[in-house]
Amino acid sequence: MALSKAGPLLWSPANVSCRCLKGESSGGQILQTQGFRLLHRPWFHKTSINPQLPKRGSFLTTSALHTGENLVFSPPQRQWTRQTSLDGKDGYARGRAVQTRAAADDKVGLDDDEDEEYYNSGTLGGSCDPLCSVDETSSEDYQLGAKNAKSDIVKAVAIGAAVCVGAGAIQHSWVAEHQDLAMALVFIAGYAGIIFEEFFSFNKSGVGLVMAVSLWTIRSLASSDNAGIELRAQGEQVSEIVFFLLGAMTIVEIVDAHQGFKLVTDSINTSDSKVLLWVLATITFFLSSILDNLTTTIVMVSLLRKLVPDPEQRRFYGAVVVIAANAGGAWTPIGDVTTTMLWINGQITTFATMKDLFLPSFVSLALPLVLMTFSSDALQEKESRKSFIMSEEAMAPRGKLVFFVGLGALLFVPIFKSLTGLPPYLGMLLGLGVLWVLTDAIHLGEDDRQKLKVPQALSRIDTQGVLFFLGILLSISSLDAAGLLKELATFLDEHLPNVDVVATVIGLASSVIDNVPLVAATQGMYSMQQYPVDDRLWQLIAYCAGTGGSILVIGSAAGVAYMGMEKVDFFWYLKKISPFALAGYMAGIGVYLLQNQQGVDLPSIPAMLPLIPGLG
Repeated sequence: MALSKAGPLLWSPANVSCRCLKGESSGGQILQTQGFRLLHRPWFHKTSINPQLPKRGSFLTTSALHTGENLVFSPPQRQWTRQTSLDGKDGYARGRAVQTRAAADDKVGLDDDEDEEYYNSGTLGGSCDPLCSVDETSSEDYQLGAKNAKSDIVKAVAIGAAVCVGAGAIQHSWVAEHQDLAMALVFIAGYAGIIFEEFFSFNKSGVGLVMAVSLWTIRSLASSDNAGIELRAQGEQVSEIVFFLLGAMTIVEIVDAHQGFKLVTDSINTSDSKVLLWVLATITFFLSSILDNLTTTIVMVSLLRKLVPDPEQRRFYGAVVVIAANAGGAWTPIGDVTTTMLWINGQITTFATMKDLFLPSFVSLALPLVLMTFSSDALQEKESRKSFIMSEEAMAPRGKLVFFVGLGALLFVPIFKSLTGLPPYLGMLLGLGVLWVLTDAIHLGEDDRQKLKVPQALSRIDTQGVLFFLGILLSISSLDAAGLLKELATFLDEHLPNVDVVATVIGLASSVIDNVPLVAATQGMYSMQQYPVDDRLWQLIAYCAGTGGSILVIGSAAGVAYMGMEKVDFFWYLKKISPFALAGYMAGIGVYLLQNQQGVDLPSIPAMLPLIPGLG
């Protein structure tokens, strides 16, 4: 491929074009631009070009640049420049595809202000692939960093001073003498930091870890003899949940890397808006019962971008996906992190949970769907015109095999637990190990498919989410060890009429507060002697904590992901969706109470499935 030294390429977002500016290139040689389209594929760590004239909007992959070379796009200068990596890492544009014009064209097209304004609007901005590790930089970026150096020093000194003050305060004798009050204050302060993380600009994972260590430090000062023993006992339970989540998330990432979920998403073939509503909700409901609700939401909202071009209608469908994902995750032990916590700790069993919670969970979705079908303005259009945007990647080789093996690995976990009596995380790790060996075998010698292997999947899992769970669970376990949760349980028993109301209130609270600490606190508040395995309290907690998060968009990880992907406003969701979600939530509770109080054996799909010997 010929190169040109005519000058750097100026990117004009409004024209979706690169124009060559004459003069000396400050960034090295530039690729010749006669009608070619450029696309950087971060997962292959290379930028590719195609010698043919492609159709507008298509994504192409051909030969790579020379070894160690790449194209870098600098937003402040709007230039593509050819650079050679010095540290083995690639500096590159973040997935943006641009069409180029002839190198002889020396016109700029748009003035700088108009160009910059259009670029900042994000109309053509691409999303960064999870493997992106190097930001686009320029001399202006470094100048800006130098200007902010003083403010950064001030921030660092302030944080260091806060740490020193906190460490000194914990050593004060008052803390040891008033352990309960000190731990309550630290927990409230930490939890406020988690709730208002956007306001304070602190990631909740970091806040959770600091809170956990602080609480256990206070506990050790007040009871140095017992704290170590208590921490080891609590750490064993917390570790089981963390290992389980890591295994499950890695399996899902491997399947997703092979585009295995296309088997599900490509099966949707309808243009009727009401039919599409029910089809999306049903697929999401059952998919979420196997995957976690966060992954299911991301997969389905990504699908909506290909099916529904209208933004308002797509926001509405996305909200339905959130309700369906949370409802679907509530009736299986592996569908939601809260039900997984209850299952691993022995409060619920597999078959009883599926049998008793399937119908309430389904009703919590079905009632909002019925109400939306006949009352929502977003569904007044009879036809939902399908978008012409096609999937960016086809299914990887052996993608179907990986999908079914991954699905089987997830479904095998409850069977492994019932057959061996060993903790569920071992079954999950076994499934991950089998899938790991399989992907290594089928991609043996395929150096260009490294992104399909497990090491790359491990780099894409939500590690900060796992660390957040770790911090929260350790924090709650410290309160449990100090006896604070027992005192809270006594207070609730004295002021609330029964456990049904307690579970309902916890579900409503989960629409505002993260459901993980709520469920963890409930596990410490009530003993297994008072409420044995599969008691109504535990099943209602599983249902309410899972489906209650749909009432507000910020009430669940699925809702937060949808909010970010579709730029949904909090008050739009509150006005358009919350009444439907609340109606479904209360209806599901009513169905569950009817099943149990009246002794009515209402039909449910899991109850009609063949019973696996020893399951549960």
